[in-house]
Amino acid sequence: MLQHLGNGMYGAVVIDPPGLAEADHEYVLVSSELYLGTPGSASQVAKMRQDTPDAWVFNGVAAQYAKAMLKVRAGERVRFWVVAAGPSDGVSFHVVGTVYKEGAYLLRPGGAGGSQVLDPAVAQGGFAETTFPAAGHYSFVDHDMRHAEAGAMGMVEVGG
Repeated sequence: MLQHLGNGMYGAVVIDPPGLAEADHEYVLVSSELYLGTPGSASQVAKMRQDTPDAWVFNGVAAQYAKAMLKVRAGERVRFWVVAAGPSDGVSFHVVGTVYKEGAYLLRPGGAGGSQVLDPAVAQGGFAETTFPAAGHYSFVDHDMRHAEAGAMGMVEVGG
């Protein structure tokens, strides 16, 4: 099973929780480890067993959303569905002040509580949601900085 997951046998299915408000944009980000080499080779399987991937990624490509930014407009509601596919590591998805864990609102306008990260363990997911207040560039990362520096990061370009 480690080899199957380590070579990309995973995906995401989003089932909206009851009563979830509409969003202007929804993105699905599947977090995983990337192991280069011949699938099933001794060297690739050894990297999987030692948890030493070549990169950590969203949707299979390192830093793709730093180069091809997600684009929205200021004032639009944006929802990020995040799945930790593993095979060995969870994700600590970070968009400041926007986290809803396992389909439950932890932050409400005018209310207390919440989290700075969405932290699903392997095989879990959830969503982060925000309305960007102004035009600019807003980064998102796996807040395990080893993961972010090795490709689990991106950018949202917000137009005015």
